[in-house]
Amino acid sequence: MKSSEIRDKFLKFFESKGHSIVRSSPLVPGNDPTMLLTNSGMVQFKDVFLGLDTRPYSRATSVQRCVRAGGKHNDLENVGYTARHHTFFEMLGNFSFGDYFKRDAIQYAWELLTKVYGLPAEKLTVTVYIEDDEAYDIWAKEIGVPVERIIRIGDNKGARYASDNFWQMADTGPCGPCTEIFYDHGPEIWGGPPGSPEEDGDRFIEIWNLVFMQFNRDEQGNMPRLPKPCVDTGMGLERLAAVLQHVHSNYEIDLFQNLIKAAARETGATDLANNSLKVIADHIRACSFLIVDGIIPGSEGHGYVLRRIIRRALRHGHKLGQSKPFFYKLVADLVAEMGLAYPELSEAQARVEQVLKQEEERFGETLENGMKILEAQLAKDGKNLDGATAFTLYDTYGFPLDLTADICREREITLDEAGFAAAMEQQKKTARAAGKFKMAAGVEYAGAKTPFVGYEKLAHDSKVIALYADGVAVQQLSAGQSGIVVLDTTPFYAESGGQVGDQGVIDAAAASFKVEDTLKIQADVFGHHGELSHGVLKVGDAVAAAVDEATRGRTIRNHSATHLMHKALREVLGGHVAQKGSLVDPDKTRFDFSHNAPMTAEQISQVEAIVNKEILANQATQAQHMSFDDAVKHGAMALFGEKYGDEVRVLDIGSSRELCGGVHVHRTGDIGLFKIIGEGGVAAGIRRVEAVTGEGALALVQTLNRRLLDAAAALKTNPEELGQRIGQVQDHVKALEKELAALKSKLAAGQGDELATQAVDVNGVKVLAAVLDGADVARLRETMDKLKDKLKTAAIVLASVADGKVSLIAGVTADATAKVKAGELVNFVAQQVGGKGGGRPDMAQAGGTDPTNLAQALAGVPAWVAQRA
Repeated sequence: MKSSEIRDKFLKFFESKGHSIVRSSPLVPGNDPTMLLTNSGMVQFKDVFLGLDTRPYSRATSVQRCVRAGGKHNDLENVGYTARHHTFFEMLGNFSFGDYFKRDAIQYAWELLTKVYGLPAEKLTVTVYIEDDEAYDIWAKEIGVPVERIIRIGDNKGARYASDNFWQMADTGPCGPCTEIFYDHGPEIWGGPPGSPEEDGDRFIEIWNLVFMQFNRDEQGNMPRLPKPCVDTGMGLERLAAVLQHVHSNYEIDLFQNLIKAAARETGATDLANNSLKVIADHIRACSFLIVDGIIPGSEGHGYVLRRIIRRALRHGHKLGQSKPFFYKLVADLVAEMGLAYPELSEAQARVEQVLKQEEERFGETLENGMKILEAQLAKDGKNLDGATAFTLYDTYGFPLDLTADICREREITLDEAGFAAAMEQQKKTARAAGKFKMAAGVEYAGAKTPFVGYEKLAHDSKVIALYADGVAVQQLSAGQSGIVVLDTTPFYAESGGQVGDQGVIDAAAASFKVEDTLKIQADVFGHHGELSHGVLKVGDAVAAAVDEATRGRTIRNHSATHLMHKALREVLGGHVAQKGSLVDPDKTRFDFSHNAPMTAEQISQVEAIVNKEILANQATQAQHMSFDDAVKHGAMALFGEKYGDEVRVLDIGSSRELCGGVHVHRTGDIGLFKIIGEGGVAAGIRRVEAVTGEGALALVQTLNRRLLDAAAALKTNPEELGQRIGQVQDHVKALEKELAALKSKLAAGQGDELATQAVDVNGVKVLAAVLDGADVARLRETMDKLKDKLKTAAIVLASVADGKVSLIAGVTADATAKVKAGELVNFVAQQVGGKGGGRPDMAQAGGTDPTNLAQALAGVPAWVAQRA
């Protein structure tokens, strides 16, 4: 039965039962900020179930387009490597809104599966929630399913109702038990029934889930019954098609086979079982329908989901050797398969092709370069990929993280996702700061300059002379509204010279504005950015402006320390050191400077000592105004990136003299303590130092000291002797590792002797395929060598599983390689466990990501050898 026929029969069956056929809703849920994409059939009826919406019908049926490629339901990384994971799929569903309930839902499902689709009843097994006696009795007494094929599923997550067979929309709201229908693919497939230890196998596959919404959970956990219980069901079209077309994998159904052939046509691939073709076939469906629903590739939200799916498909095309645009050419094949069911796809074909082609051309220019960067890094370390490189691939070459993760997973490489996240967050902070500045710069203002009194005072009585909301001048701001306030005079420092803007409050008689940042909207006009906490603030209001003293204090300590550090860097590293950028905020100071080599630990200590000596001297800070020429003549340093007028402010802090308009401590001793926390390169010839002061420095020192004491205590020594003790521990560990290696070698030899007895004779070749529990690749190789020596003429496959990954080694003795090739043998097994491999005729290695089929794959080795030997 073709997929199109399955789809059509489903809708017509439920139409005959009084259901209204409802067309698929878009992939972007309407008016639902809680969901990024539609991921199930019930999404378009969510408000109906919640009682917030009504429909002219009480029974509905649909075939819903769904995407799962982000958030809680993210199947992207599994697509192409398992039999049933997809980014895009079609969900068959029938729904009752206070009309029929369990009895009719179960009877409809059984009639459709056994009568309309003709599935053998004896092939179907069902599950019910452990407390749902009503559903159990309907299955047993009315439908007639034997009790041995009705399985009660309990609470396996530590709390009542926390079960795979109890569904809930959220922590509160409609919920209830569900009953699932499983198809038995037969004993030749490994796996057990649901609820058994082998339930993760592929023998019993869930095809339909019937959810019975009969309770309404409140915040206290009470579960009163709903006055109108509802039914929500979901059955994956692709899974059902696999059953009805007598194939095991969804990728073997008619719809996917045609798309896989099209992908092979456009990439030049000849092996239709190649996982990359499955990825491409899946992704063309998701990408096309996302574009149909108005999404275009972008850097965030829906657009980013689309972009990363496209780029994953292109990477797999590149992997198959296709470097030219090809993906967009598959749209016509998709239209041929699904255009009749979804006319909107046919109508949008030209637009879909255009969007995909543009994205292909854009990404194609960087894919090859990005892959070179990745390959170069992996060549340095074949086991790990650092987060910084992953972020560079994302930021510079447009590689989504899951694309990089996909490559790493194929090669069994560990990806530093935490490092990537840290780099991403830093970029977001920079982008947010840049975004605020652009907003301020875009404001149109024609009033007077803003006198700044923040050098002398942190509070001042002022007057509102302009207000802005969304960059547009307004006469007032209301409670909860964000905007910009311009004052006739201000104590707030506006971001400049690397120092961030002040925070604080602006209070009127009956209103309060929280200042989150202060930025210049013009060269000498300060804009106070924030939100009105309460009341109404109007142009002309008298206000009290007060800077957050604690935040200002932390910021100025870091700023003043930057001046001292700059001077110290020149003393320690040389006069060539010049400031190339800085950022001073309440948490730290970041200083970029010209220097062509990393700082040594000794140089860092010297800089710290010089700065802290200046702090201890507790000299007063002095500022004076003079002409720019006079300032330079008197030894003041001009800073990178700053614009200076005819008259400048010269600041003396300790032995440092620089041009600076920022706010600073009154005396160097106010800085308290200075500590460098990081040093590194940011560009050719540019280094970066980060440092903390005051409370931040004290907290750092206390944390480091506590860690030192904890480490000393753990190693049963005192802090003074910690280095010596660590050396002893390292020597001991090396000795233990050497001893462990010897024991593993001895164990491998023993295993080899034991395994040799399991070999079977196949046409004169001893064939052995076995799993070595806990063995690493080295142990597999060592055991392989011993087995080859012992068995003489032999073909051997050894496997081990760790962390869900399969390691494989195949070995063929020299006298058998004319008949059996180790590379072909290992590839035969690898393809069945989600991998691919190859190698020499006598020795080959591979890996896989799906250990569920390992036993079956190894069991097939003797027959495979028999065909060749």
